Amino acid sequence: MNQKTKVEEVLFADWVTGVSPERREAGARALDTLFRAATGFQPVIWTGGIVGYGAYDNTYASGRSGTWMATGYAPRKARLSIYIMPGYTDCSVILDRLGQHNKGKSCLYLTRLDRVDADVLGELIQAGLRDLATHWPVRAIP
Repeated sequence: MNQKTKVEEVLFADWVTGVSPERREAGARALDTLFRAATGFQPVIWTGGIVGYGAYDNTYASGRSGTWMATGYAPRKARLSIYIMPGYTDCSVILDRLGQHNKGKSCLYLTRLDRVDADVLGELIQAGLRDLATHWPVRAIP
């Protein structure tokens, strides 16, 4: 299989210093602390500037298979993208308490971290991992 999103051979400490603008680097560091606490996993850099925590292996009905991050984020120039796999199925009660955000199917978009409740974001990350674990085993990436 030719999976586009793959693990990069770079350490988070080296990668994060290249994040720009400066406010996004600070956000990436703050999110790293939050994700480590919420997941218990160490950060792994994936292609496309995505920081992932944990992983899962899955096979689609088509037979296509791959390894994907269990949860993570990407500090983009305009906003922070938070990835909750496989989505926000039953998270409306948590999202109602989060603060200012927009959402896609498996992405949560934040323009500023100081506009959301970090404890609630941690709760959302944990809820996403619990939901994911009902579909596929979640594991650390060695």
